Order: sequence, then C-alpha cells, then structure tokens
Amino acid sequence: MNFQLTVLAIALALSGCTGHAARERLGIEDATVLKTGIGASQDEAAGAANAQWIGAYVPIGNSRTALASLQQRLDQLPGDKTGYFHAKAQCWIDAAQQARQANDHWGFVEEAIGQAAVITMSLENGTPLSAANPVLRTVSTVRPDLWQIVNTIKADSATAQCPEAQQPLACAEVELIQAGHDAWARNFASAEKRLPEIQGKLRKSAETALQCVQAKQVSVAPMRAQQNITLRADSLFRFNGANEAAILPAGKKHLDDVVTGLSKVSAIRELKITGYADRLGSDVYNQNLSLQRAQTVMRYLRGHGVTLPIVALGQGSANQVVTCKQTKHDELVKCLAPNRRVEIQFLVAGS
Repeated sequence: MNFQLTVLAIALALSGCTGHAARERLGIEDATVLKTGIGASQDEAAGAANAQWIGAYVPIGNSRTALASLQQRLDQLPGDKTGYFHAKAQCWIDAAQQARQANDHWGFVEEAIGQAAVITMSLENGTPLSAANPVLRTVSTVRPDLWQIVNTIKADSATAQCPEAQQPLACAEVELIQAGHDAWARNFASAEKRLPEIQGKLRKSAETALQCVQAKQVSVAPMRAQQNITLRADSLFRFNGANEAAILPAGKKHLDDVVTGLSKVSAIRELKITGYADRLGSDVYNQNLSLQRAQTVMRYLRGHGVTLPIVALGQGSANQVVTCKQTKHDELVKCLAPNRRVEIQFLVAGS
C-alpha cells in the first residue's frame, strides 16, 4: 500500500458534493433512517431498544459516576498512553461525555460507556482486543468512502508500526461512529459538522504513518551498513575494572549514545554483546573479566530502558586485533589496548 495514495484519497474526500441535501451528502444507505414522517418504522430494525440492549446497558445506572470511574481507571493504566486501544477508550469516554452534556437520551451515552469499559477492562487484564468497530443500536453508517479510508489506513503495516499514527485514527473512527448516531437520530446537519475534523484526523494518521516509514528508512540505513560497534574497554572501565562502579564517565556517555540510537531504530530485533580481554593474565582471569564486562554493559542498557533481547558473552583473549612485542610492561599494556574491548552486534530484523 502506497501511503501517498491514501493521503491523496483523503484530500479528495475533503471536497463535498455541493448542491445536495446534508442527508444525501452523508451517503446514508439505511432505509430506516432515510424514511421520515408518517409511516416511518419504529420497530427493532429502526433501532428500538430490545431486551438484549436493556440487559447490557441499563445496569450502567448513573452515567456521570460510570464515566468518572472509567476515566480514573484509564489514567492509572501503565505503559504507553498513545497507542490505538488506549486512545480509542479515551475517545469513547469523550464521546459519551459530549452526548451526555447534549442531553442525548437515545442510548448512545450508554453504548459509548460500554465500549470504553470493554477496552479499559481488556487493557487492565492484558486480554486480546479486536480493532473491529462495533455494530451499535443507535448508529447508522455515514460516509462509506471515509470508512473505506479508515480500513485502508488500519490495514497497512506502517500504521501498526507507528504509534503516533494510531491515536488520530482511533479517534476518527469513534467520531465517525458518533456522526452515524447523529444521522440515526435524524440530526443530519450535526453529523455533517463532524466531518472536517474526522477527515483531518485521517489525513494526520496517514501522513504520520508515511513519515514513520521514511524515518525508519533513513535511520536503518547506517545500521545496516555497520551492524557492529566496538567500545574500547579503557574508555568504558577503569583498568582491570568490570562492574558498574568501574564504568568511567566517558563510558557512560558511550552507552547512553547507544541507548539513544536504539530508541530511534525499530528494525533491531536483538543485541549480542561480547567482551574481550588482552593476553596478559591467565585464561581463566581473562575469560571472567571479559564476561563480566559484557554483562555489565547489558545491565546498564537494561537499566536505561532497552528491552530488546540481549545475549552477553565473554571471549577472554580470543580474536586479538593487534599484536604487540614491547618488552616494557607499561608500553605493552598501552599497545594491547585495542584488544581490551566490548563489541555490540545489532541483529537487524530480516538479516
């Protein structure tokens, strides 16, 4: 899917068909809504409350209390609050508040509370959620062309990988459903007034997803060109030091740069951290020293928010990168410095 086409489609959708009634511009296909006046249906097909609806929503009772409780629960949820489902729950709460303030007694307030409650409860319990939109008693479909754009954006993998694009998409869906409620209640003008904001949110979602794709293409390129970085142990740790207390200020700066870089690249699937020592000292000592340094780097990254899978290894004095023949100890230690190192390998998705 080319998101530039999506943006173009949304831009085209902004131009309404002038010279027609609001009801016609909304593209309503529901015959029960199209028919008004004497003889208009008032049965269940037209949205009359049935036993199932009453059983589901009457227990809500005081809508003000229910909304306040839901808002508190949603605010207390840990983690990212900009994702699709958190945003959708918030927009359902907002829609219910707006309908309640407008003294809407058709049942949409209760339905919106119900949708917010289902999402909030699932987020609290960690249970799977469906991104499909519900069929509600008090809602008719309006602007099928906009729903087609919604589904196109939602189905694109770029949106799934771009949280910033999900919030406006989720709220556009809820607002389009709310416009459908206005139409169901024969308030066609109010339904149409919602459309510019809905279209703006859809355009923002599509454009943001496209920007995410472009940013990843730029940021992943250098990582693919250089999938390993080498950090000199002498710049990370005090000589012969290996624990976090032995990390030098310059070493922390190097590791902080790694953390920052990882936060900007989503294509990395795993890190492999390998410590190396020089040839001085026993094999056992060098093996333990190299492993401890790799593990310390791993713990530092973990402590600063890196959640990727990490493998930490120690290779002792293997894979020496320089050979030194100095006889004076100080000169030999200095010459062997490149062999004392920590290598971080970035395993890129698809590599």
